[in-house]
Amino acid sequence: MSSKRTPAPPPQLPGFTFLDVLGSGGFADVYLFEQHLPRRKVAVKVLLPEKMAGASTEQFTAEANVMALLSTHPAIVTIYQAGVSDDRRPYLAMEYCPKPNLQVRSRASALSVAEALRIGIQVAAAVETAHRAGILHRDIKPANILVTEYNRPALTDFGIATTAGSADPSSGMSIPWSPPESFADVPEFGVRSDVWALGATVFTLLAGRSPFEVPGARNGGAELIQRIERDPLSRLDRADAPESLQLVLERAMSKRPVDRYDTAVAFARALQRVQIELAHAVTPIDILDDAPDADEEDDDEGELTRVRGIVSIDPQTSPAAGRTRERLVDGAPLPSTTTSSAADETVARVAVPRYVEPRYVEPRSVESDAAPTIQRPSVLSGTPISAPPGGPSIVTGPPAPGGAPAAGFPAGSDAVASGGPSRPRSRAGLWIGLAAGVTAVVVVGAVAGASLLAPQPTPSPTAPVEVDPQDPVDGFVPPVADLAGTAKGSEVVFTWSNPDPADGDTYVWYPYTLDGEGAQGLIDTETVTVPVDESGRTCIAVTLRRADGATGAEQRHCTP
Repeated sequence: MSSKRTPAPPPQLPGFTFLDVLGSGGFADVYLFEQHLPRRKVAVKVLLPEKMAGASTEQFTAEANVMALLSTHPAIVTIYQAGVSDDRRPYLAMEYCPKPNLQVRSRASALSVAEALRIGIQVAAAVETAHRAGILHRDIKPANILVTEYNRPALTDFGIATTAGSADPSSGMSIPWSPPESFADVPEFGVRSDVWALGATVFTLLAGRSPFEVPGARNGGAELIQRIERDPLSRLDRADAPESLQLVLERAMSKRPVDRYDTAVAFARALQRVQIELAHAVTPIDILDDAPDADEEDDDEGELTRVRGIVSIDPQTSPAAGRTRERLVDGAPLPSTTTSSAADETVARVAVPRYVEPRYVEPRSVESDAAPTIQRPSVLSGTPISAPPGGPSIVTGPPAPGGAPAAGFPAGSDAVASGGPSRPRSRAGLWIGLAAGVTAVVVVGAVAGASLLAPQPTPSPTAPVEVDPQDPVDGFVPPVADLAGTAKGSEVVFTWSNPDPADGDTYVWYPYTLDGEGAQGLIDTETVTVPVDESGRTCIAVTLRRADGATGAEQRHCTP
């Protein structure tokens, strides 16, 4: 919002108390109110009286509906209420974001690469969510990205957002962040146009100016349009910005839409790869999960539960999201983000035998005085088997057909659950069995003795396997050490040491205050001199950078 025009008087809203004016724009004013129940501060956007006729009212209503549809996303401003005031002015009550928007922040000082990448991924996820709902934002820029109390970006101002083929694509656009096709005789706007604006926004956060703004030159609308249509994207003048980041922004802002990333989530993944290259924490991509297609099979009971929720995409996941229902934008379906057939694979689960609790059963023979038999579960089949009182029996197979005992059981054994008592054996069979047993013992003893007396073969020596030693800290870049500062008049001299010097080592440094971070510099010495900060407390951050671009952990120090 700008403050060039005097805001209109705030409306009287039941259940709200006016606190302050937050800003004014082309067709609405924004005020700070306190809501009575629940008690909280809210930002109230009110349509101007002179803009209440015709398309403006319809546009305002469309914005309320769009924000209500999308505001559950963590990177989109939440809308609480919409209505008409006592003086007949439409209004929206929205989440109050007290911190300066990203346009104000980037103009004061360029953001760090880490923060710009994080914000770019989070906002791209919000834009992807809107695209999947068939909504084009069409006015993505730093001023429309607010910052919540928890320091998260929140995309707002869907006032000119459209669905496929609805409103005039050229209305309300912001020239510095608009793509070349929006300036054609017949303006066009699609998914890749929002991708351009995302790239232009990230560039602005890193450079502190819009992409085609030239410091010291004329930067009016005509000059900017000419540069956007013809000039290549200027390079980021930052020592800590890798070449891969420059290439990502150049592709996102290609002159031809077909050369850009085809979706906002593809742009977000490219930024994630830069984070991985820089060894930064990877920011997840939050997108709205689509419900399954109607033609998918129902479950056994004929019911299919459909869940819509926020899905965090890990950068290593392939594919990153499930199937997405086709959404029409510019008269054509949005491209699918699924690039692998792995989404259709099923996970095989191994069946584990169910444990059956042991239980006591009555003995089958009423004439036997033996103790009850314990039923134990079979490891193979999951069914109980019998165990005699003297100890567990080994079962190697089911009973043979015709009631024959199972393999592993002696004939007539009580371990076979045959349903009756065992038959008595004849004495002849007993003596024959004893003789066979004695013979078997003698033979086995003779064989064992012979084996003990025979000379044992000498084992052949095994040649040792040589393994190259591994360096567990190979490639580790240490942080700088002994960072300290000494005040000398109006300047502070900061020094540090390199705990593990290597050829080509340099140091990335920047000053910082409570309000934000200053411009970054790259030096090859272990000292830097900076002016004393107005607050009397001067702070810098220093990072060791190797010749191959690898960096160590950032170290910070303040003086005094």
